[in-house]
Amino acid sequence: MRVADDNSYAVLVEVNSETDFVARDDNFLNFVQTVLAKAFAEKQTDVAALMSGELEAAREALVQKIGENISVRRVFLVEGALVDGYVHSTNRLAAVVALTAGQAELARDVAMHVTAVNPRVAKPEDMPQEELAREKEIIMAQPDMEGKPQEIKEKMAVGRIKKFLAENSLVEQAFVKNPEQTVGQLVKAAGADVVSFIRVGVGEGIEVEKKDFAAEVAEQLKG
Repeated sequence: MRVADDNSYAVLVEVNSETDFVARDDNFLNFVQTVLAKAFAEKQTDVAALMSGELEAAREALVQKIGENISVRRVFLVEGALVDGYVHSTNRLAAVVALTAGQAELARDVAMHVTAVNPRVAKPEDMPQEELAREKEIIMAQPDMEGKPQEIKEKMAVGRIKKFLAENSLVEQAFVKNPEQTVGQLVKAAGADVVSFIRVGVGEGIEVEKKDFAAEVAEQLKG
């Protein structure tokens, strides 16, 4: 991740290797920094456009050198009045937060909270209606709802959905560094408001093929 000197924008890239061993290799890390530098300079989020020309040639050379595939998977650009982020020590999890005002340290603290707690949305009103409808279905199907009048069920559902929103909305969550204060209260005290955030985990959303070891051995014996 790289943040502009004036904290007006930040760029975050995800570059994948096949093994953790290669992910710690200096050649790989240097390539990641080269990709990041270009994406940052050009504010480029289109991976195909970013990897054209010399950068793709560098990737292919690295693949040949280490004998393992390397892929630039995603590039994120976050812009705003005040933007900063946090990258976990493993380099496998990061977050970027945009605020309306405040200091870079505040945005970094909120980004660290995002990596740790993983909120779904910035504010309760940002929660998609389909998510709320799905949650209400789950609530209505709970055993303690059985046999109750519909009117009572609806009242109970309202309370539980409010709790669901508080647990999953960034501004409503207890701040990890000070659980006595919500993230919203922390940011408001600095005269700011949360605009948006992103949280990125390396490899998230990639389906990993699960192999049945016994079946694999049996297949080899047949061959």
